Amino acid sequence: MYDGELQPLLESLSRRHLIPGSQLAVHRDGITRAVEFGVQLADGPPMSRAARVPVGSVSKTFTAALAMILVSDGDLDLDEPLAEYVPAAASLSDRLTARHLLSHTGGLPSDSDEVTASTLSKHVAECLRRADPLHEPGDGFSYSNIGYSAAGHLIEVVTGMSWWEAMSSVLLRPLGVAAHFVVAPDGPQDIVPGHAVNPERHRVVPVHQSLTLVDAPAGAIAASAIDLVRLGRMLSGDGPCLVGDAELREMRMPADGAEPFGMADAWGLGVALFEGGWFGHDGTGDGTSCHLRVHPENGTVVALTTNGSTGFAMWRELARELGVGDYDALSELGERATAPLPDCLGRFYNGDTEYSVQPGESAPLRLVVDGEPFAELTLYDGLLFRMRDVDTGDDTQTGRFLRGSPDRGIGWLQVGGRLARRAA
Repeated sequence: MYDGELQPLLESLSRRHLIPGSQLAVHRDGITRAVEFGVQLADGPPMSRAARVPVGSVSKTFTAALAMILVSDGDLDLDEPLAEYVPAAASLSDRLTARHLLSHTGGLPSDSDEVTASTLSKHVAECLRRADPLHEPGDGFSYSNIGYSAAGHLIEVVTGMSWWEAMSSVLLRPLGVAAHFVVAPDGPQDIVPGHAVNPERHRVVPVHQSLTLVDAPAGAIAASAIDLVRLGRMLSGDGPCLVGDAELREMRMPADGAEPFGMADAWGLGVALFEGGWFGHDGTGDGTSCHLRVHPENGTVVALTTNGSTGFAMWRELARELGVGDYDALSELGERATAPLPDCLGRFYNGDTEYSVQPGESAPLRLVVDGEPFAELTLYDGLLFRMRDVDTGDDTQTGRFLRGSPDRGIGWLQVGGRLARRAA
């Protein structure tokens, strides 16, 4: 697909999903083609090729790439106990390592409701001391922003620089990417605003970014689609030699214990893995949705940035059109729905977040998160379920219940890649 085909495709999908502005970059056969659509803000400047969009959790891939540069240089050991670098980790398992942080297999909760620290080091120390692990390191997968804050602080310890300084000088500048951050110690930077999109009411409203400084390693990068392609090319071995070949291969190998049900087919170090040899990451900021896919065998890299909250639905259509690897959660459900078991009901916790499974209204079960109705659940064989969002009606997301062993009761709930452990 060439420039003349990419532009109308991007425009039609953006209009269909009420996206104010978007960027699409495709690197194939040694050539990068980029197109843009729309505006950065209503009555504002057009969405230019150089505009930087908050890429949300795609920032984790940048943080992982930075860590792997340090591994390649011999400054960081992926399998050394984290407590050797970060003393606060000593309160957790001595098995916890940087490898677990980068692959979400450390058993750490996703987020902290109470952020009182103003620095990354203090925040990480507080989170690690307060953490109630979901499982032993390496024994499961639970998507964790806290884990990536810890990885960011680990980078600070090893380099002697702040995460922002290390990201700018060690990774972004050699990639040819100008550093732009959603939050930074010296104040906000010039980035594209996000928009909350309500398709039913045809409403598009600008929103502010709410990310805090201590969450920066998990979500603070702002980048263009071309910037994401530069990162993707480096990770495929087609770009500046910042990470050694062995470490690049290690990043895209399935991590032991990583079963990211509902998110991807497998998980490596900082990247999700998809069928057909693709890897990458998806990310949502406040009112933005951005996506990166890389196929190292044929050298293809695809990146999409959008400044609308419906960008994820748009990405799914775009991925199908371009033949890009993506995760089809519904394909794992099978065809037969089943009646829920009594021990599906109850309260499950991921850190400070409470997931309550209750009898449903329009479906057998209802999921309530922190006291707010979240989704209606229909159970399938294997304790898998399909979710219908109570606000939007979207029914493309899935989750599952997990037993500690075949002969034991349900001990965990997994939604959006996050584990929640049943209350004692």
